[in-house]
Amino acid sequence: MRHLLSTKSLSRVEAITLLDIAEDMADVANREVKKLPTLRGKTVVNLFFEDSTRTRISFEAAAKRLSADVINFSAKGSSVSKGESLKDTAQTLAAMGADGVVIRHPASGAPQVLAGSGWIDAGIINAGDGTHEHPTQALLDAFTIRRRLHGTASRGRGLDGVTVTIVGDILHSRVARSNLWLLDTLGAHVTFIAPPTLVPADTSAWPATIGYDLDAAIDAGPDVVMMLRIQAERMNAAFFPNSREYSRRWGLDDERFSRLSSHSIVMHPGPMNRGLEISSAAADSDRSTVREQVANGVSVRMAALYLLLSGDREDS
Repeated sequence: MRHLLSTKSLSRVEAITLLDIAEDMADVANREVKKLPTLRGKTVVNLFFEDSTRTRISFEAAAKRLSADVINFSAKGSSVSKGESLKDTAQTLAAMGADGVVIRHPASGAPQVLAGSGWIDAGIINAGDGTHEHPTQALLDAFTIRRRLHGTASRGRGLDGVTVTIVGDILHSRVARSNLWLLDTLGAHVTFIAPPTLVPADTSAWPATIGYDLDAAIDAGPDVVMMLRIQAERMNAAFFPNSREYSRRWGLDDERFSRLSSHSIVMHPGPMNRGLEISSAAADSDRSTVREQVANGVSVRMAALYLLLSGDREDS
């Protein structure tokens, strides 16, 4: 695997292999010494044109546990904010000898441009680009679901027949898109629930069921309910009347949470707007995987960095 830009381009074998390697990386966290020498001498640059403390720290922890050198490059307050182009920044990183670049960018497609540009010979990981994709978030979500459902028998398995309902701001969510492609590849059935104004105009090519009624979706007994954050920073219009109305119709409140099947798990990519898309009772329950997702994110990102940077990289 040369780059990790999208879950849409991952085959089932590649996805399961990455999840299995993440299982090995998770075992490292239980050791007294939580480090591997695998990427010693490699340099990983976190190139973030958007703020994201959680994702950046997760990638930093993953790289350091693999003994890589880490450089955090924040575009805010740097030469980028003074007008430097992505090309100039990439060439600067190439001159510094970067082996891997983790990039988050507000423009959809920026990681693909960087990977195909020839400006830098490094493995590129997409840490979120515009409203396009966020592949490592989807991988850590799938890893979490697989562990919850199959436990120690997870290795080598997909998510065949698992029903996943994703609720909220589908229109602006790169997490929803990455999860859609990956979950479908792994054999899961995806349902999107959202206000009509927060669903893209054309979803005909999406392997998902689209609905607008959260109560009906919950009564169907999904294995997984994933709540998405309302991304107010990407909204420049009134997509719903107000927060109270949204919470009443599309929030996982205490009453809806109590009606979930006993086997259902509750997920959220974070950060959470408690009381808006999810209640504290749901977020803090033993059926919630929110904290597990954070921990599993390090293991999955270790696996991605390992596949991209250990030995000779190959085009996937």
